[in-house]
Amino acid sequence: MTFMPRMTSQTRAIRPTRPLRWRRWGGAIADVWHVRGEAGAGGFYRSPDPRLVVFLGARPAALRLRTTTDGPWMEGIGAFYIPAGMPLWSALPEERDYAHLDFHLEAGPLAQRLRAARGARRIDEAHFLTDAQRTGPLAALLAEEVQTPTRPDLMLDGLLSALLCEVLDLGATEAEPRRGGLPPHVIRELQSHATKALHRRIEVAELAELAGLSESWLTRAFKQSLGTTPQRWLTQLRVETAMGLMTDTPMGLAEIAAATGFSDQAHLTRAFRAAQGETPGAWRKARTRAIASNHGALIQSRH
Repeated sequence: MTFMPRMTSQTRAIRPTRPLRWRRWGGAIADVWHVRGEAGAGGFYRSPDPRLVVFLGARPAALRLRTTTDGPWMEGIGAFYIPAGMPLWSALPEERDYAHLDFHLEAGPLAQRLRAARGARRIDEAHFLTDAQRTGPLAALLAEEVQTPTRPDLMLDGLLSALLCEVLDLGATEAEPRRGGLPPHVIRELQSHATKALHRRIEVAELAELAGLSESWLTRAFKQSLGTTPQRWLTQLRVETAMGLMTDTPMGLAEIAAATGFSDQAHLTRAFRAAQGETPGAWRKARTRAIASNHGALIQSRH
């Protein structure tokens, strides 16, 4: 039976700027997308098949990514791998043209391909790569072959295998250490700890001790796994928690700032504006109006 991608996607303010190009070979389909996203654009994606995505071009795509609704946004991602069934959200803070190479992979052939490299165990985890120096040239060659085929499938399969080795961080042997990504259970433990302690100052050394790493190794691991630094991750977590309190409670902004670990309301305002592009007060008013409008529409529909 011919493998077909079955991804569910919901996008807003994103439109193609060129016709889609795609190519199929054993257990894989590669798409090349050229799109324009407006400021505030984004999307939701879930596929029953594993996916590998590599952004094309020297300029970063500027997309923010995350795999949970309440997790911190990851920035500066050059390539990523998403296992089967894992949801993915994207957000674009500014208007931008960008292009990416999107692989839909059949799970069986993928596991078989990686078994020889002793990397099959890694396909059940998400992987995010910020350094695109090695993946960029490989993806450019593959995208060219997808758009204007001149070489046999053997070449595409070799380039795909090379990309998988880079994004999944496969070493020469099973015993070779990884370059420093954080395992998913450690990320969950750090997020749980930080959320409970968000009202106070949290030092990087505190997170490093919890993860069993030095501060320098933790910073490197954060960049590898989440595409950001521990400090920026904590700030994003504080901002997102503040957004929840502004939506669900009548607390004042000064009180919310204290509850989420900001030094004062002005500190909250600066961080919030940098993350969301508007002040907390303006965001809260717009959110309140939208909720009231939806509530009114719901009441009318019931009569």
